[in-house]
Amino acid sequence: MATKRAKSLAAVECAAQEQSTDIIETNSPKTVDLRNCLNDLNATEWIPETVSVWNQRGLGANHPDTTIERQHPAPFSFTDVSRLIRFFTKRGGVVLDPFAGVGSTLKACAVEGRSGIGFELNPKYADLARQRLQTEVRDMWATSDDQDIRVGDARDLIRQLSDDSVDFVVTSPPYWNILHKEDHKAKQERIAHDLDTKYGDDPRDLGNIHDYPEFLDELATILGSCGRILKPKKYLAVIVSDFRDKSKFVMFHADIVKALEPYKLELRGITILYQRHKRIFPYGYPFAYVPNIHNQYIVILQNAKKS
Repeated sequence: MATKRAKSLAAVECAAQEQSTDIIETNSPKTVDLRNCLNDLNATEWIPETVSVWNQRGLGANHPDTTIERQHPAPFSFTDVSRLIRFFTKRGGVVLDPFAGVGSTLKACAVEGRSGIGFELNPKYADLARQRLQTEVRDMWATSDDQDIRVGDARDLIRQLSDDSVDFVVTSPPYWNILHKEDHKAKQERIAHDLDTKYGDDPRDLGNIHDYPEFLDELATILGSCGRILKPKKYLAVIVSDFRDKSKFVMFHADIVKALEPYKLELRGITILYQRHKRIFPYGYPFAYVPNIHNQYIVILQNAKKS
């Protein structure tokens, strides 16, 4: 009885701390605070992760472990996802990626000792994700045994997960239909090397929706439904970039935040992910200003539902 009461009091204290914005002093910056119910970081490890600008940390274009990653038209670095997973979960936690692609999130989960669940519509990319886990994780003193890749539409697959069963959701969803546009980058980096330039032709694919409001609504439905399976007060991180639609600049990250408000997924902050390694292309030259977008936004939302 005493043990159950202690656990209950600890849970109450965790919930109270998650609601607080006060700065808490700890006795040692290298000791994990007993009140820390979010992650396994001490103060020395925690504080740098709250800086609002990160440099993207890839393996480098010539690293052998990027061979599979390059086969996806819009991969993101597992090293950046690892940082998010370390901050927003404890070891052994459950992480969901509803747009798994070639498995960057699941690879990060394997390396960080978390259980990952990934939804992927395209069987080709799901197979590549499994291959990636088998070939890349074993050399990192980790195991892929707790990684679960499920093929199908995220709108259907998420119904199979139980309420309050996930500790963290992290994903990089389709950026509308921008992969259909064959610009300088697509021609030089994808077409010239016979690599995929879009996710596929499946009509269920959000990247094939041509009406932006319809796309945003479908995306919000999927991400919003994560609120049911995500534990109360836990977090969802969406990695996106703004983009241009002809002459119009689309603030995609802001549109997502607005679209998720009805689902009680509340914005807690934004981290700028600086992609300093990206090539520069002569967009607009010599007629108009067109930016080379070298950053992504990590939009951090919290599940505001009550226990």
